[in-house]
Amino acid sequence: MGMTDPVSDMLTRIRNAQMAGKKYVDIPASRIKLRIGEILAAEGYVAGIERSEEIGERNFRLVLKYHSGRPVIEEITRVSRPGRRHYVRHDKLPRIYQGLGVAIVSTSKGVMTGKDAGKQGVGGELLCTVF
Repeated sequence: MGMTDPVSDMLTRIRNAQMAGKKYVDIPASRIKLRIGEILAAEGYVAGIERSEEIGERNFRLVLKYHSGRPVIEEITRVSRPGRRHYVRHDKLPRIYQGLGVAIVSTSKGVMTGKDAGKQGVGGELLCTVF
């Protein structure tokens, strides 16, 4: 039996690894989860993404980031779930903590941040918020 919500599983793995003080977390790969990881790395919430044969071809590794012993990601929340999808228009994209956080949106042009989606004038499914 497959997993019902793989994105939520990814976010929970990140949360749990940070609470345990781990240096990295291994996540089963999919295109959407890889893209979310790339966004987290580009926005500075994780130190980087690694893919190697050692980890396995169907997994990738997020290198977690800490500042003064505390995780950089204070809060990572799943917004749209399989049981309750949450769609937003490009002009209704949320600002997370007055622009300090980031919203991750799945659009017709791919998975991107809320800021990028607003600039491109596309809305979509609000996957998660990070602060």
